[in-house]
Amino acid sequence: MLIGELSKQAGLSRDTIRFYEKQGLIAVGRKERRFNNYKEYSEDTLQRLLHIKRIKGFGFTLNETAHFLDMIERKQATCGDVSEKISEKVSLIERKIADLEFIKKSMINGVDKCLEKCRPDTAECNCPMLVSDLI
Repeated sequence: MLIGELSKQAGLSRDTIRFYEKQGLIAVGRKERRFNNYKEYSEDTLQRLLHIKRIKGFGFTLNETAHFLDMIERKQATCGDVSEKISEKVSLIERKIADLEFIKKSMINGVDKCLEKCRPDTAECNCPMLVSDLI
């Protein structure tokens, strides 16, 4: 199938498919080209793209996705190994959420303190939240 059909079936844009090819996540050999040099994508490529889409949907990076694809190819994507990787990712997400909550609280507190210190007649002054260590 050509890239347009592949794009439709995989639910990915043509640019995304080309990007994944450039990144080495999918490959199309010289033999899989038509006489006019159009690439002919196989059902295996479609299945691989669906795997990529699913793995990326869980929030994994391209490098992590490539690792999972390698595990799938080698028939080593066992439930134990996959569960471990997912648990590690969940822990990372929880840490990021905690960090973001801290940043959010700091920003809200900073805005509150800033508004307490700002005066309406100082419209031409920079906000102390950005230029002062006092907040």
